[in-house]
Amino acid sequence: MAIYKQNWFKYLKNLVIGVGASIVMLGALYKIMSWEGGDAMITAGLVTEAILFFFLGIIPPDKEYYWDKLYPGLGDADSRINPLTEGPIKAGARPVNGELVENQLGGMLSELQNVSKSLGSLKALQEVDFSKTSDQVKAMSNFYQRLNDAMSEMSASLEDTKKYKDQVAALNKNLSNLNSVYGNILSAYKNMGGNA
Repeated sequence: MAIYKQNWFKYLKNLVIGVGASIVMLGALYKIMSWEGGDAMITAGLVTEAILFFFLGIIPPDKEYYWDKLYPGLGDADSRINPLTEGPIKAGARPVNGELVENQLGGMLSELQNVSKSLGSLKALQEVDFSKTSDQVKAMSNFYQRLNDAMSEMSASLEDTKKYKDQVAALNKNLSNLNSVYGNILSAYKNMGGNA
């Protein structure tokens, strides 16, 4: 494995670039603020930056994808590609067959079409007009509010009915008492009239 592909080298490269960038930033700060040594600091920073750019120009860039790990030899058009999930390449394995790849891609295409149809169904649901639903919800809300008010009025009426019943009972009791007093007065009057 090439030295620039090893992890310790990548770490060292990032460290050198980070330290170099901080030197450039400090040089710029010293120069902008006109601090003592600003000329020397900006010179050191720019020289460091030039060396880093030269260094980065020599080192080849890292690949940003990892298909090579799953399909070794993917970068080579004449290689025999066999996914790692199928194990090592078998002896006598055929090179990449365009028809086979096309068939596999066709299967993937049909799966994507199914997904597209499903998404179309979701879009149709999104386009359903729910504007009248809002009016219906408002009407239901009004109905429930009126029902609640009617229940409150019935509850108040029930209380009034209880009070009325209590008052009628008290009135009956008073009338009974009044009748007995009146009966006593009549009896007394008869007794007085009979004695006379």
